[in-house]
Amino acid sequence: MNHKRKILLVNDDGIRADGLAFLARLASRLGEVTVAAPDSQCSAMSHRITVHGELTVKKVSFPVPEVTAYSVSGTPADCVKVALHYLLSEKPDIVFSGINRGYNAGVDILYSGTVGAAMEALVNGIPAIAFSNEANDVWDAAEKYLLPITEKLLAMPIARNRIWNVNFPGCNPEKIRGILWNRIPSQEEYYHDHYDRKDLPDGSVLLTENGIPARTAPEGTDVRALMDGYISVGQVRNMVLGEEK
Repeated sequence: MNHKRKILLVNDDGIRADGLAFLARLASRLGEVTVAAPDSQCSAMSHRITVHGELTVKKVSFPVPEVTAYSVSGTPADCVKVALHYLLSEKPDIVFSGINRGYNAGVDILYSGTVGAAMEALVNGIPAIAFSNEANDVWDAAEKYLLPITEKLLAMPIARNRIWNVNFPGCNPEKIRGILWNRIPSQEEYYHDHYDRKDLPDGSVLLTENGIPARTAPEGTDVRALMDGYISVGQVRNMVLGEEK
């Protein structure tokens, strides 16, 4: 009997995020999916975990009927830990993280809870793919290309200290210029910091973050690929796990 691939699905946008249900629907065509996701928005958590305190885990209804789903009152990395040590009877074959609402490219990767969850998978010896989409709620390109890309990545070898990182422009498929593989993370942010300031009556200042998308990036990078209208596929290395062998 053929082994049915076991997939753990996590994210950082929360259990009710549209991107999570979108990815679950597609992932269920590749294997048996279990979802463990934060019970609230947890973007930019990076690899943060809960060290002191309690975590509430709850089985929840989910838009994809064939998927078993749990909410966790913790971070994306917590969700991986809870799934591996409490929810699952055996390790999954792979962890899918996403689809994030907003690119995870360039220096922004360092802050990403989506990537943090994928890195937690690596710590436990499980390969992982992080998926992200432009923050405009247009999933058409991902709808067409995610499964073919994923099937190719599942068949490709990757070092134990690396994850795959896939970013989709939010546009109609006919506007995609192609897929660029082996993109390296740009050494700059995709969303450059910008704060709108408001002076308050008590003399304090209210700052509202309003990131400005990059306008230039070096050739060969993930940010440049996305700016030019391509799907970006690359690897991100975990330095703690040492050099690849």
